[in-house]
Amino acid sequence: MATERLDRIRVARTALRLLNEVGLEGLTLRAIAKELDVKAPALYWHFKDKQALLDEMATEMVRRMAADLLAAEPAADWRESLAGAMRGLREHLLRYRDGAKVYSGTRFTDISYAAPMEAHLRILTGAGFTPGAAARAWFTAYSYTIGYVIEEQSMGPDPATGAEGYDLVARAERLAEYPLATAVGEVFADHEAAFEAGLAAVVAGIEQVLLSCNAAPPAIEERGLGRSPNGSLADD
Repeated sequence: MATERLDRIRVARTALRLLNEVGLEGLTLRAIAKELDVKAPALYWHFKDKQALLDEMATEMVRRMAADLLAAEPAADWRESLAGAMRGLREHLLRYRDGAKVYSGTRFTDISYAAPMEAHLRILTGAGFTPGAAARAWFTAYSYTIGYVIEEQSMGPDPATGAEGYDLVARAERLAEYPLATAVGEVFADHEAAFEAGLAAVVAGIEQVLLSCNAAPPAIEERGLGRSPNGSLADD
């Protein structure tokens, strides 16, 4: 019986499945090779190091995300459109243990991000944003969402393992002499509500600061704006 062909996409998909079991720290090329029933050197034919694998994993996440984003009916109002895209990004990142950490700081290996990004930037420019301001608006909301999910997944509860979340009672006891700092713990009690409150603030700030400005577009090589692979990748 013929064996299934080993290629970059198959390895990335296997790695994403394994990620939910072992987390980012436990995700090694050796563990992935074992899951695929191949020798570790076979993976180095496709990926020179773990970072190259993470780039492909993030790109596979984008492929899955793009399909959903393009299938969704775009909102007529730019605010709801932008907020909806960020909710979708968060929902996808939460599907994977340490999903936001895997996704952030990577270099996409294809342009599957481009079509949904183009569609959302078109909505923003149609609402009166300059192209540069639209790009900054997208990148600002995008950065907020990824950063929020990194913290959310670090604090738990872990959607992949069911592990308990941050112990707010113990935190309050430690900070008993600092009532304002203690009150901040309320943010951790309901991640959904906290994300929505922060997202609303981000969108309001974008409207206030960027809608009428003539900002120059950010460099296309910025992380998160679909940077194409170029230059060397970080070693393990």
